Order: sequence, then structure tokens, then C-alpha cells
Amino acid sequence: MSVAAPLRVEVVYCPRPGVVDLVALTLAPGATLADALRASGLPQRHALAADALRAGIWGRVRDAGTRLRDGDRVELYRPLQVDPKEARRQRYRQHKERLAAMKPRLRAA
Repeated sequence: MSVAAPLRVEVVYCPRPGVVDLVALTLAPGATLADALRASGLPQRHALAADALRAGIWGRVRDAGTRLRDGDRVELYRPLQVDPKEARRQRYRQHKERLAAMKPRLRAA
């Protein structure tokens, strides 16, 4: 009977753009996403509310009971500051305003 090898996983959180907090863990076979979060200590270190916590594996949101595989990357997701659709509308509006401001200079040349 073979003994299952331990799982090597990474747990990652980006508290703000350009900053990454990464913890490499070795967990027992059959460990879940919740086990990895608990063992990493990242939610406590960054004062993240457990009820509002969104996490996933390799960029896909998963339930806390999802079993991990060797080499998985567990990611904690920040809440969105602005709805992506609204952010795009704002960028487009700013772009239009910049173009409108440039038109008088283009005609004078």
C-alpha cells in the first residue's frame, strides 16, 4: 500500500496593485481550499472578513470545500472598487474629453 505524498501549494493575496503576499505550504493529502487558507494565515494577516472572503484556484472561484491537488495556486480575491463596465465607461468618457480638447489645436495647425 503506497502512502500519498503531501501536497505543495501556494496561497497568494495582493493587498494592492503591485504588492504580492505569497505563502508556500505543504499540506496533507486531501486538504481543501479552506485548509490552505487557514494554514497560510493570510486572512488574519490582512484582516480579511471570513464571510466576505472570495477565493479560487488558478483564477477560478471555488468553494471552500474544494480539494486541492499538488501544485495548485490558491488565490484570495479583493473586492472590486468599481464595476468593470462602469470603469470602462469612465475611461471612454475621459478619452472623448481629451480628443475634444485636442481638436482646436489640430485645426489651428
